[in-house]
Amino acid sequence: MLHIGIITLFPEMFNILQQGVSGKALEKKLVQLERFYLRDYTQDARKTVDDRPYGGGPGMVMMVQPLRDAIHAAKKKLGEDTLTVYLSPQGKPVYQQQMVSFVESKKPLLLIAGRYEGIDERLIEQDIDQEWSMGDIVLSGGEIPAMAIIDAMIRLVPGALGDETSAKQDTFEDGLLEYPHYTRPRTLESLDVPEVLLRGNHRDIIRWRLKHALGRTWLKRPDLLDKLTLTSEQIILLQEFIEEL
Repeated sequence: MLHIGIITLFPEMFNILQQGVSGKALEKKLVQLERFYLRDYTQDARKTVDDRPYGGGPGMVMMVQPLRDAIHAAKKKLGEDTLTVYLSPQGKPVYQQQMVSFVESKKPLLLIAGRYEGIDERLIEQDIDQEWSMGDIVLSGGEIPAMAIIDAMIRLVPGALGDETSAKQDTFEDGLLEYPHYTRPRTLESLDVPEVLLRGNHRDIIRWRLKHALGRTWLKRPDLLDKLTLTSEQIILLQEFIEEL
């Protein structure tokens, strides 16, 4: 079972995960999602979770006490071997193989959705294992990145998808972008479905799909190819794609 906790000021935002693939996985108890409402761990009547930053400047900083208490409570429920992750634009960008490796590790995960200007640096040094980012963008909080990460991981849990081969064919799964897809109608205005997909020769279809996955990656994300060592067959297919283009 995939066991994930989320510390947030807006637990209701995660209701969206009760829909679709993630909702079915939760219903089948393939995934256990724990929500920890940060204000439940405050110690004042106003349930304060932020304070002014030392040194002045705009914005507020999340308070140490309620967040630390929430982390300790979450790890007590999830397990002491829980990986505690702070979602921050300063973190390392997440990638698909990282999601695969983590799900395979079967470790509990605790995601902290920051707000305001962030959290106290000393808390990061003492209580946070890693910082993850969705890329070079700044959002209002960590809830949306947390939902994206949770959804990406749920797809990888055995039994979460109707077809177990679907996740293995996803974009990034083998370091490449996914090949193009087509469905009915056979002709859309002046554009036809590629003939090779209509003939039923599975070997030719596999070859075509690999060639176009390589070609699409070369066109849209050449940086991904720089990270791969292509086989001789892949090199030939990519060259074919370029020449045909």
